[in-house]
Amino acid sequence: MFSRKQIAVLLAEFVGTAVLALVMLSVQHSVLNLQYFVALAVGLTLAALVSTFDGNGVSLFNPAVTIGMWTVRQLSALRALAYIVAEMLGAWAAYGLYTYFIKSSLQPVGGDYDGRILVAEAVGAFVLSLAYAAATFNNYTNARKAVTVGAAYALAIILAASVTIGIINPALALSVRAFDVFGSMGWTTYALGPVLGAVIGFNVYALLFAPESSLVRVRAAVSGRLGRSKAAPAAAASTPAAAPARRSSTTSRSTAKRSTRTTRSTSRGRKTTTRRRSTR
Repeated sequence: MFSRKQIAVLLAEFVGTAVLALVMLSVQHSVLNLQYFVALAVGLTLAALVSTFDGNGVSLFNPAVTIGMWTVRQLSALRALAYIVAEMLGAWAAYGLYTYFIKSSLQPVGGDYDGRILVAEAVGAFVLSLAYAAATFNNYTNARKAVTVGAAYALAIILAASVTIGIINPALALSVRAFDVFGSMGWTTYALGPVLGAVIGFNVYALLFAPESSLVRVRAAVSGRLGRSKAAPAAAASTPAAAPARRSSTTSRSTAKRSTRTTRSTSRGRKTTTRRRSTR
């Protein structure tokens, strides 16, 4: 069963991603639909969400950032998968709620594969992941982390806005219909691009900029997993050799017991002979 904290973390990812998606949808379909206003609104929203929910655990609200955290051993595979499911469900719920508000469905805004869009989304995710990695490896305070990732998200959207819609989040891309879950539209740009950028950003920061203590913990986690995988065949190979050793030790013990019994019986015989002579 899930503990109270685990439920709170998953609910925070769900609610946070939904709020982030609602803000992006509202600003994009308003008179302030310029990318700079979208970047400012979404950046401030992310900062507020991180400040609100970060006390319960990591506050990501982005599947690409979640995958990047997993690649540097800051999240387990099961935990990362649960985060991604909560984030995608939150974005889907935000789309349903927004269409309920406006009483209309949204038209797809994605398209076929475009290499420029892929690179632009990857560059934006690279910048955002550097901010998240800095906050994670340096143990930023809640307020400092909120300001850092919020400003980085606004900057990432502005960087990508010259080519793309500027989403930098596969979950939000689903809510604005930049790609279809069961189709080919947008998958290789608005979903794959941010994931590639986040993975590269997290690993670059972990290898080059992270404190040595954090890097040692990552290496220890990787070496520990490799050590456990190598120890299993070694243990299996040593098991047959252990049986003869146990047999030899058992044989030596039985031999020692026999010699002890022989020595005791000999000493008893000598004592009896001495008593008989003294009686005579």
